[in-house]
Order: sequence, then structure tokens, then C-alpha cells
Amino acid sequence: MTDTATLSGKKIIVTGAARGIGASAARALTAAGARVCGLDVSVAAAGAPEVRDAGRLTFDLCDVSSRTSATAAINRAVEEMGGLDVLIHVAGVQRYTPAEAITDEEWDLVVGVNAKGTMIANQAAFPHLKARGGRIVNFASAAGAMGLRGCAHYAASKGAVLAWTRTIAQEWGRYGVSVNAVAPGMWTPMYDTTRAGMSPEQLEAHDRGMAMMIPLGGRLGDPDADMAPVLVFLASDASRFITGQTLAVDGGLMMVR
Repeated sequence: MTDTATLSGKKIIVTGAARGIGASAARALTAAGARVCGLDVSVAAAGAPEVRDAGRLTFDLCDVSSRTSATAAINRAVEEMGGLDVLIHVAGVQRYTPAEAITDEEWDLVVGVNAKGTMIANQAAFPHLKARGGRIVNFASAAGAMGLRGCAHYAASKGAVLAWTRTIAQEWGRYGVSVNAVAPGMWTPMYDTTRAGMSPEQLEAHDRGMAMMIPLGGRLGDPDADMAPVLVFLASDASRFITGQTLAVDGGLMMVR
């Protein structure tokens, strides 16, 4: 019997791979046997040895909100790896601003990276996947399905990712390209930044609320233990008959709410 869960020989691009879930994904996919190219807008990405592994993982700079930058970076990665089997599109930004105070500039930043960036990255990968099929995994959020107070632009952008993912899953399925979304509930550096901006009273109330809303453990998950194995599965041939789905990996947060 063929092991459909192996990633041996797979060529994978991971965006937003400098830290957090993206870095965790790059490590796990490489450990599972894949050749991985990590893309990130941060210049610090070039010095991220924690996600490198014996030459099977390389890095390049990429701004997913720029069609020129993203297309060039993806094309370079495909040429370097000798093909493409999977795109894991993690890159995204989040800002906390009351809905009435969101500026045009902040809206354009958040929606430009999260929604437009998803479109651009998917479109750039598509020609390389079209000929022989493959996988796309886009990162959405529970905010896109339920809304999130203080983050209306973030929620709107992730809602767009969900709708985009379902639509291209229908359009690109005839080429053997499966497209799914994940809605993670993970403890990341971005979440650390959010927590750092809270007063002790706010933090205590927040943690109490999370304990009530997340049935499994009462807190956000660990990217390495909880998210990375799911991405390995979605990148593998074991997921070949799954498309157009949104998989919440959040300890039950989305279910409860």
C-alpha cells in the first residue's frame, strides 16, 4: 500500500514563513520529506536558521500584496525546486481598530495583504499546478465567519479569503487542484503582541473568556503540535479528495461561538 501521507519528493511554497505558524509549517513540511521554499516580506527572514534543514529549505523575500514581488518570488521558487506541488499561504496581518476609526490606509493595508495577497499568491501558483494538479491551503480565520470586535477590516479580509477559496475550489478542480482553507486558533508572536497591549485587568478577563470558549485546554493551540500536523496532511496525497472546505484548528473555539 502506498503511504499517501508522505511528503517525500513534494515541492512546497510556504508564505509568511519567517515566524509563527509559517515557520512551524516550514519545519514540519521539511521534516516530512518535502523540499520547501519559504517566502516572507521581512528582511529578518534571510537570517531564520530555525526553519532551515540541510538545504531542503530555502528562503526568499516576497511581498504578497505586490503582484510583481509575489509572482517573481513564486516563479523563482518553482524554478529552484524544479516544480510545485503545494502552496501553503500563511502570510497575513492584523490590526486592532474600532470600526468607526479605520482609515482608508489601514483598510488598504489589511485587505491588501490578507485578501488581495491571497488572490495574487494563488494566481501566481496556479500555472505551475494546472498541468499536473496539486494543493493550495489558504489561511482564513474564525473572524471571517463570525466577525471580531475591534478588527472589522481583518474580519472582512478573512471572509473574502473564505469566499475566494470556495470559488476557486470549484473552478480549478477540473485541473486536479484542491483548494482548502484553515481557520487556526494558535498562540503566535502576533498573539503575544496583542497580549502585551492589554492591562493586567484586561489580560485576566481575556484569559478567563478563552478558558470558557475553548473546550480543549482553554487556551490557544501550539503551532508545532496542533497546526503543523494538519498542514502536513493537507499537503499530502491523503487529502486529494477534500476541497472547498474550511478546517477550524482551534480547540473548538469556532464551534462554541
